Amino acid sequence: MLNEVETLGAELAAHTGGARPGHWKPLSGGRTNAIWRIQAGERDLVCKLFRPDTANPLFPNDPAAEALALSALRGLDIAPEFCATAETSLGVCLLYRFEQGAPWRGGAGPVAHLLRRLHGLKPPPGLRRIASGTRALGDMTGAILAACTAPAPGILARPPAMPGVPPTPIRCFLHGDAVAGNIVVGAAGTRLIDWQCPATGDPCEDLAIFLSPAMQYLYRGKTLSAQEVEDFLAAYGDEKIAERYLALRPAFHQRMAAYCLWKAGTGASDYHAAMQLELAALERL
Repeated sequence: MLNEVETLGAELAAHTGGARPGHWKPLSGGRTNAIWRIQAGERDLVCKLFRPDTANPLFPNDPAAEALALSALRGLDIAPEFCATAETSLGVCLLYRFEQGAPWRGGAGPVAHLLRRLHGLKPPPGLRRIASGTRALGDMTGAILAACTAPAPGILARPPAMPGVPPTPIRCFLHGDAVAGNIVVGAAGTRLIDWQCPATGDPCEDLAIFLSPAMQYLYRGKTLSAQEVEDFLAAYGDEKIAERYLALRPAFHQRMAAYCLWKAGTGASDYHAAMQLELAALERL
């Protein structure tokens, strides 16, 4: 039986110039799909094979949505250059240009500026919508907890009182998964990769994912300091959005803690420690 690379190489030959298996190098970092870098001649591509059975209560895995987002962002120096979508015998594949650089490790300003640029763009029609406000976030948290196999611990089961923040009519273009591992810093600038869960909604969604203690720990090995959070919000450059995020922060911590509990129940043991970081942040507020 042919292995994945041989199968995909044969089926995607028209898109990859017939790149041989030796030109396909697996990329690390993806927690959901299989990803390779393909280097052959002047071609330098990424092939993302979407895995089936990856239902997720917070981060959808939708190849059509990724293709839609990347197409809308072509030429804007925000995301990789989209090349093609292909149906293969192994599943749906996306091909896009490889972004030279390294995963983000520090320096909040460029990320804040990049997200602000994205949020200022008109989103393409067809993206999912994320409900906003304290009540909506609480409903999402409840739905995630209902899907967990383990009981919710202490403060997560009985969260503290939170300020009532209403929904916002703003429908920004959202990345949906702006973690450190999905931010590449290179000579050409800072780029967002892995667009499988884009959306429209409150810009605070992207801010909360990036600033999340759990996500920073999982993808960077450490959380942001209070000064780094303050610097990020200042660099974002919208005082009203910063104030809204701070008001919603308890609800975001609660939702992320619930997600980490769910994820730990699927066998991802590193999410236990990540959940504790979110709960600790919630208790400090």
